Amino acid sequence: MPFEWLSVLALAAAAVGAQTFQPLRLAGVNIPGFDFGCGTDGTCNITQACPPLTQLGCADGLGQMQHFVKDDGYNVFRLPVGWQYLTYNRMTGALNETQFANYNMLVNACLTTGAYCEIDIHNYARYDGQIIGQGGPNNEIFAELWSNIANYWKNESRVIFGLMNEPHDIPDISIWAGSVQAAVTAIRLTGANSQIILLPGNNYTSAEAFTSSGSADVLNKVKNPDGTITNLVMDVHKYLDYDNSGTHAACVTNNIESSWYPLSTWLRENGRQALNTETGGGDVDSCVGYLAQQIGYQAANSDVILGYIGWAAGSLATDYILSETPYYNGTGWNDTLTVSMALSPMTNMLVCSVV
Repeated sequence: MPFEWLSVLALAAAAVGAQTFQPLRLAGVNIPGFDFGCGTDGTCNITQACPPLTQLGCADGLGQMQHFVKDDGYNVFRLPVGWQYLTYNRMTGALNETQFANYNMLVNACLTTGAYCEIDIHNYARYDGQIIGQGGPNNEIFAELWSNIANYWKNESRVIFGLMNEPHDIPDISIWAGSVQAAVTAIRLTGANSQIILLPGNNYTSAEAFTSSGSADVLNKVKNPDGTITNLVMDVHKYLDYDNSGTHAACVTNNIESSWYPLSTWLRENGRQALNTETGGGDVDSCVGYLAQQIGYQAANSDVILGYIGWAAGSLATDYILSETPYYNGTGWNDTLTVSMALSPMTNMLVCSVV
């Protein structure tokens, strides 16, 4: 391992070297494919879906996840899916039996690895361009969708409910918090009381904008039906390229000053926690260094930051700019540079699954 990478990892380890340190609870990878064809306007062309399952004709998602758990020490996977895929292009909360069964093949494959498995509706707070609760599907439909999903998995403690990927340009963030509350209440009323539910804010769930955008204040009011906040976790994303878009290979920041320090301060002051469900960078040295620093800071604040999930593997090609897709050489799986040198818990030793 080059000296500069050793130095970065040593600094990360030193940052969490105090006796009070507790490792991050979760670390993993996104396994997309069921969401292919979905745009940021909430439209989804489900004919473009490429389920990351060999039996459905695309990537070996099970093999990837087994490798990530066994060889890297990961313990959570995020499983994006389009709303339209689950309901077969109907704006409803009723699940299409065949489509839902296909998606649950991936959830079940994930669970066989022993990892936590996040169900992620990848629709940007929209359905076909219309915002949930603000001109699009009403809260009752959104709540019905989550009630039906949760009812299926209510007895599986390792399933995480990711209510919505990257809401953005929401006209009224307070109304959006009401939509989130409706889904939370619906999930809990199924009897799914022990699972984590992820609460997404505005601005593509940007960790940097979480407090300044008003998301923090309104989501802080979301509660379980019994009035508690147990297992209601803030959902945040943060990339490390120059415009935070996750579309450039080079990383230019560790995000600590701009994002993780103010976020962790707010979380601690309000008794809340967050999970970074999308982060990553290109397969270049700058991303190895900055990602290691970001993870080191998160681990130093593991009382309020539960962990990180990299973007992405699954059905993404190995030449995708932020690919974390391992390649199989006939005898074993081989990781990307950013995974093997920074993101893998076996490398950074900052996650409970390997400590």
